[in-house]
Amino acid sequence: MTTCGRQVAVRRLLLAIPERPISRVTLDVGPVVRGEPGLWASLTVAEARDLARRLLAQAALADSGTGTPVEQSAVEK
Repeated sequence: MTTCGRQVAVRRLLLAIPERPISRVTLDVGPVVRGEPGLWASLTVAEARDLARRLLAQAALADSGTGTPVEQSAVEK
């Protein structure tokens, strides 16, 4: 549970299609206790690894209190 009241769940989604199984990582950011809507994303393995790398980099900057804030467009790359 985040400090703003959202539950974040990370799971593996496997679609067992015989000719080509599909495996994804899902990210589910649930609604706030006040009922604001949540969001859901299905990521490829590469996308999940890239997101994890960017989250860790931002957490390191937040921990250190150094560096410059990253613009939204740079984070989405």
